[in-house]
Amino acid sequence: MSLRLDIPRQALAGAAALLLSGAASAVQIALTITVENLAPANSVSFAPLHFGIGNGNFDAFDIGGVATAPIVSVAEGGSGTAWQAAFGLTEPAATRGTVGGLLQPGESRSLTVMVDSTVNPYFTFGAMVVPSNDFFIGNDSPTEYRLFDNAGQLQIGSIGIKADEIWDAGSEVFDPAAAAFVGNNDLRANQNSVVALNFAELAAFNGLTTGAGYTFNSGLTAQSDVYNISFQAAAVPEPGTYALLSAGLLAVGWVARRRRVRSAPGAMLRAM
Repeated sequence: MSLRLDIPRQALAGAAALLLSGAASAVQIALTITVENLAPANSVSFAPLHFGIGNGNFDAFDIGGVATAPIVSVAEGGSGTAWQAAFGLTEPAATRGTVGGLLQPGESRSLTVMVDSTVNPYFTFGAMVVPSNDFFIGNDSPTEYRLFDNAGQLQIGSIGIKADEIWDAGSEVFDPAAAAFVGNNDLRANQNSVVALNFAELAAFNGLTTGAGYTFNSGLTAQSDVYNISFQAAAVPEPGTYALLSAGLLAVGWVARRRRVRSAPGAMLRAM
């Protein structure tokens, strides 16, 4: 009698083990990306964050180098159209997207995407800083932020950005009258310079009315926190795992049915 009771329990345990083993080996990750504007009230806002999670081959820009079309599309106007296209061409298997719209001080946005964490471990990003002519945030090296280890497990919880990590693309002449968010960006002029770190010039926008209606006041020092990107990951079982679980559950049902049949009075009489 005890043997008959133990068999279904063993089968059920086996089915659960199949599910757990499948989940543990899954490479598909549901990654939630949350962005936060940490700048002081009435300070800088940010255009949507363009991101890609890939193999580390797409290099959007280099400090001291001339800004090319991909990063210019982020730094001037924030659309990132050329950035997204170049990323997709360089890394076709990467996961790419944008998070949020205009992100004002104190605001946050989130997005969840699916990532193959063993194939695409590196996180690359870029977003325009406004008001500005061509200021942005982003990572210089495409392998600077490795989100996932060799086993595909998340190893970075967040990326924090300070004011002295704001970039100047050097592609547009600094001119408050022609700056996005406070001026007429159609008046912009080419600068033909190089990418460099620069946040101090943001103070030149102080006192101007922004497109969101607040009076701008930079309020930034070199070590002011301005932006944060955080990550949460959840493993997603592969389709094969569900097939294994279904097989295990079918086995449980079959064993339970066999036990009921053997326990029925008719079965006992036949056995006699």
